[in-house]
Formats: sequence, C-alpha cells, structure tokens
Amino acid sequence: MKKILLFCILTACVAGANAQRSDRSFVRKGNRMFQDSLFIKAEENYLKAVDMNPSLYEGNYNLGNAYTAQQKPNEAVEQYRKTANALESRKKELMDNPSASARELERCKEELAKTYHNTGVVYHMCEQYDKAVESYKEALRNNPLDDETRYNMILAQRMLKEQQQQQQQDQQQDQQQQQDQQQDQQQQQEQEQQQEEQQQQQQEQQEQDMSQENAEQILEAAMQDEKDVQERVQEQLLKVQPKKPLEKDW
Repeated sequence: MKKILLFCILTACVAGANAQRSDRSFVRKGNRMFQDSLFIKAEENYLKAVDMNPSLYEGNYNLGNAYTAQQKPNEAVEQYRKTANALESRKKELMDNPSASARELERCKEELAKTYHNTGVVYHMCEQYDKAVESYKEALRNNPLDDETRYNMILAQRMLKEQQQQQQQDQQQDQQQQQDQQQDQQQQQEQEQQQEEQQQQQQEQQEQDMSQENAEQILEAAMQDEKDVQERVQEQLLKVQPKKPLEKDW
C-alpha cells in the first residue's frame, strides 16, 4: 500500500509570528520522531502543536499518521476527518477566489488526496471496505493520476464484493439453521402432543376399565347381598310357621 507521507512543513520566516513558529516547531520535532519510529513521542509533539493551533491541519494530519502507526484506527480516522474538513474549506475558498493561484489550489487538492488516501488505508486495514472505497474515490477526485490509490480502490472493491458474498452466504446459512430449528421444534412439539394424547387415551381406557370392573364388583356384591337377604327372610318365615297344621274351615 501507499506509504503514509508527512506534510513538508516550511519554516516560518515572518518576524513576530512566534506562536506560529512554536506550533510548527512541535510539528517538525514530531516528524523527526516519526521518522525514527518513535510514534508515541511523535504523537505527543503533534498534540502540543494542535493544542497551540487547532487550525493547523498539518498537525492533525501527522497526528493521524502517528495513530495509524500505533494501530489506533478510530483516533486516526478522526484526525484525518478534521484535516479533510479544513482542507475542503480551504479548497472552496481558493476556488471562489479568482485571484487565487492555480498552484496553491493544486497543492490543496494534493493534500486532500493524501488525507483521503490515508483514511482509505485505515478503513482497508479494518476490513471496512465500503468506507475504504468511498475514501479512495474522494482521493481520486482530487488527484486522478494517483495510480496507487486507484490500485487500492480496485482491491478494496474486490474485497468488498467477497465480503458481501460471504455475508450473504452466512445469512442464508443462518436462515437455514433457523428453519431447521423451527422444524425440529415443530416435530418435537408434535411428538410431545402425540405422546400426551396417547397417555390421555391410556388413562381414559384405564379409568373406563376400572369403572367397568368396579360396576361389576358392585353388582356382584348387590346380588350377593340380595341372596343373603332372601335367605334370612326364608329363615324367619320358617320360624313363625305353626308347629301343627291349621284346622279345616267350617
């Protein structure tokens, strides 16, 4: 991928611009630290420069580079965003100013292209290919001749397509799994319902058999009781009969 470049900071020569020379001195010191791969030290100097002059977009840009080198993508994108906003405003001012030099406008566009390119690189590393593609497009709008940005954009587009296909496959698999789970649950519910119905039928049959058996037992007991009663009545009748026959009627 395209090597992240630092803005070339020119030494201020205007007399009396002490504050400006001070914030830019921190940027230059940060650049030296960055070149020596002392990214945390570089970050500290860029932060000092930005604190002294929030409108110093070179400080934001280089601070974004320092965050990128430390693998802090969110912080890097935020600094690139601030840089891009400042440069977009600057480009608009130059385009609206008829007396502005074409070279100054071209330089602003080149810096914008670098900023968008680096933003795309960060999104690319984070596999946010859709945002990477859009960032590369913005870079090419400002510098259509940047072949490295164009290459990165084509690669990001290819990776985005593969990512979308993979997401679609994963979504289809998830849907199929959900359907399978629903079918399994439905089959399980049907089986449980069938088992409950069978158990209920068995219970009803048992209750019916018990009722029939109980009824037969009650009937048999009643018949036995009736037989016993009849036998007792017969015995009583035998007891009250006269011992000698009755006399004939007149």
